[in-house]
Amino acid sequence: MRKILAATALAGSMALTGLAVAPAAQAATSGATEVTTSTTSAGNWGKYYSSNKKAYTYGKTWKSGGKVYTHWYGKEFTSKQGYIWFRYEYNSGRTGKHFYGWNGSHDHTWSKRDIKKVWTYTCWGGKFSFCGSAHRIY
Repeated sequence: MRKILAATALAGSMALTGLAVAPAAQAATSGATEVTTSTTSAGNWGKYYSSNKKAYTYGKTWKSGGKVYTHWYGKEFTSKQGYIWFRYEYNSGRTGKHFYGWNGSHDHTWSKRDIKKVWTYTCWGGKFSFCGSAHRIY
């Protein structure tokens, strides 16, 4: 009964804020390959976990000389790989995304020009497996 009440309250609050209910319900019941967004981080961000908590990422994002830089760290605790995805929107409105895979512990820095917004999420075991929710980091 509590689960039904919690789901009803969640659906009502999501409907009031204009968010779609179906992706959140699907993410709550399935292996969670659907992602949702949260608020913007300033500078440092994370720890952002995969949906099964076997991998996490954290890092820092900053702008310098017209480029947006992201330095990230990834940790995972098994023989399978962790994956970090980055989705971004350019100033022109175009979008793009890319990912990095790692095993154990890893860190990396990447940058792109003319970026307006950046989101990240963490997956484990496969590029599209056990993905956590998306978080806006810039």
